[in-house]
Amino acid sequence: MKVVLITGSSKGIGRDIAKVFAKNGYAVVVCYNKSKESAEKVCNEIVNSGGNAILTKVDVTNIDEIKNMVSYVISSFGHIDVLINNAGVAHNALLIDESEENIDAILDTNLKGTIEVTKYVLPHMLKNNGGKIINISSIWGSEGASCESVYSASKAGIICFTKSIAKEYAYSNITANCICPGVVDTDMNKNLSSEELKDLVDSIPQKRMLRGEEIGELALFLANNTGDYITGQSIVVDGGFLLV
Repeated sequence: MKVVLITGSSKGIGRDIAKVFAKNGYAVVVCYNKSKESAEKVCNEIVNSGGNAILTKVDVTNIDEIKNMVSYVISSFGHIDVLINNAGVAHNALLIDESEENIDAILDTNLKGTIEVTKYVLPHMLKNNGGKIINISSIWGSEGASCESVYSASKAGIICFTKSIAKEYAYSNITANCICPGVVDTDMNKNLSSEELKDLVDSIPQKRMLRGEEIGELALFLANNTGDYITGQSIVVDGGFLLV
């Protein structure tokens, strides 16, 4: 059975990705930092549906927790076939109003967290003679978003990091790709008013938000044999949003 490790999979996009992989026969490592109850719910849903899942806590800004997480997964399954770096944070503010604490949190979680988790998973992929790395970036990683300059910078860094490791490890049968979602239908958007939500959806040519399971299906395509010859790519999934 193939094993997928998904950071930030207690809710939102990560949760939906976890469910897609579980339905398709993968053993899923559900990772959380603070949302233990939500993560337990995801894990239980997978197991109760006949799937295989384990739960682990990891703060991707903490090296010791990353090492412990990887060791736990290897002791449980013996290998990691797919790594999906999904854990991330965002903050909306003008740059001049952004606190140093928020800047550090965004860069340390989104960019450095992706780098460090990948660093500690890679030796096990090398030992296993292959693997798939899928990083979740954003359309703002290529375009930049007003009032999200630090977030955009972190996501842009993920895109270039993905291309770099794709070059470094192609000879070892390891692929690395990046998914750049547009506006996703998650709990974060529930804070918007009905008018704000309508304006947002109207700005998307397909007139709807992206569903988390659609990101999961794309990740699954890249993780399976169908994605064997795809590496170093940054794939935008935005319903035509950036075309406007």
